[in-house]
Amino acid sequence: MDWSIQLILFGAGLAGGGLAALVGGASLVTFPTLLATGMSPISATVAGLIALMPAILLASTADRTQLPALDRGFWGLVFASSVGALIGGALLLLTPVRWFEVMIPLLMGFATFLFAFSRQISEWIRARSVARSGREPHISVTSIPMLLPVSVYGGYFGAGVGVLLLAVLSVATAGDYRSANVTKNLVSGLNSIVATGFFWASGAIPWPETLVLMAGAIVGGLGGAHLSRIAPTWIMRIVVVLVGAALTVAYTWRYWF
Repeated sequence: MDWSIQLILFGAGLAGGGLAALVGGASLVTFPTLLATGMSPISATVAGLIALMPAILLASTADRTQLPALDRGFWGLVFASSVGALIGGALLLLTPVRWFEVMIPLLMGFATFLFAFSRQISEWIRARSVARSGREPHISVTSIPMLLPVSVYGGYFGAGVGVLLLAVLSVATAGDYRSANVTKNLVSGLNSIVATGFFWASGAIPWPETLVLMAGAIVGGLGGAHLSRIAPTWIMRIVVVLVGAALTVAYTWRYWF
């Protein structure tokens, strides 16, 4: 692998790791970078998912006071994250490459939409619950029905899964960003661990590109975890939404026309 490609991948990992720890949306940076190196969409998805795993796990432990209690609910969280990631990973490897290419603009657009409107989605869920029952929704961050479908999506594509988790977990934590963000990082990390084992056993991991991307992501994830306590997230959100929207248009043109 050429040194210039290594630098580009390291930089993408640096940016992706920081975004993953702060607000999510890392795949909107890492996925197109991996595609630009000549990877197939499925290999790029696998490499990006695995490369971000250490950074996300480190980010979840950097603010460990906000982690869920080690009780029965916590092990339910582990179960839902693991089973969902296995299902998603299996679906990814079973999907023909051309089908996946056609779905890329839809998945990228869906991830960008979730990222852009996560706050409004959370407020709508709250308002709907109040209108129906007269009280705020009581959702646990360890709820299996809530985490399982999100984990399936995370194991399959991953882009926007952090945003989707933040949107749902912000309801469960009554808008507490730090608690929701740490739990989001934990669930995403668990997804990635299980998916890594599955893809490794399947021989589907492009190791050279993955390891270079991972090195950058670890540095970026550690920095992002500390910045998440003080940094205004609205700036990163705007940048990610603009990039995601541009990529959705670009991939629609590339794979549909």
